[in-house]
Amino acid sequence: MDKEKKAMRDVFIERIYERMLTDKNVFFLTADFGSPVLDKLRDDFKDRFINVGIAEQNLVNIAAGLATEGFCVYAYAIAPFLTMRAFEQIRNNLSLLSRAHKLNVNLIGVGAGLSYDLSGPSHHSVEDICIMRALPYIDVISPSDWVLAEKIFDYTAENKRPKYLRFDGKPLPAIYDCNSLIDFRKGFVELAEGDSVCLVSTGYMTHTALKVIEELKKEGLKAGLIDLYFLKPFSKLSLSQKLSKYKYLITIEEGFINKGGLDSLISTLIESEELDIKLKRIGFDDMYVFDVGSREYLHGKYGLDYGHIVNLVKDIKII
Repeated sequence: MDKEKKAMRDVFIERIYERMLTDKNVFFLTADFGSPVLDKLRDDFKDRFINVGIAEQNLVNIAAGLATEGFCVYAYAIAPFLTMRAFEQIRNNLSLLSRAHKLNVNLIGVGAGLSYDLSGPSHHSVEDICIMRALPYIDVISPSDWVLAEKIFDYTAENKRPKYLRFDGKPLPAIYDCNSLIDFRKGFVELAEGDSVCLVSTGYMTHTALKVIEELKKEGLKAGLIDLYFLKPFSKLSLSQKLSKYKYLITIEEGFINKGGLDSLISTLIESEELDIKLKRIGFDDMYVFDVGSREYLHGKYGLDYGHIVNLVKDIKII
């Protein structure tokens, strides 16, 4: 496993660059948002690189227009501005229009959760899972590391439907092996098997969940862990089969709970499949984070840190 920290957006844009070398059907759009690896793409593909300026609504409009003409489009912006400033355009020009047309538009939102921690609530993206899951015909992809982000590229290039990719804004270590085979039809990976308790996480919080698993092992406790990287679609049958062996589930997300996010997804699955499982939810309640500090500090203050989750699992084990 490669422990080098890399940014999801960098490895993903590298894959886009490689594709553009041989596929003239690919366009890259940005809302005046840069990246260390973006200069090369801009310089080498001036005819298929478009900077629309700080105008996320227009970004989606142009992307939809190009996709209607049959092009494969990658539209790149800061996650909260892409999903919220341009929500009407995503709804009308991608979600609604894709009912009748095959639109391969890939919305790359950088800054999932609190990855822009010091920038404050305007730059936090704690609503995006809820918002984008609500729209029909749009995939919602939430990788936990740069290896998954890199591997998902082929899926985005070949599947002609709108997709929202929520990328963390910070370089992160790898969780997955670069040579591992991922079955994207399932939409999740079981990273650890447990006895009675299973953690279900997505995005950055899978790193925290892995720390929880390791800490519990030191105390002789065994918890399961599922990394759900496709929040839409995913195999309900496969996931329900994995979850059915547990008595307790804990969903962990760097976003709002009780509003349609990961926790609601799992709650709905438990109900629809009539699973006898008790559910606990970890995330942000009905409030924004105005405190100033690092991600680690904010997680500790709001109960998303691994120590809090370890204690929660231990309390469940005592019951």
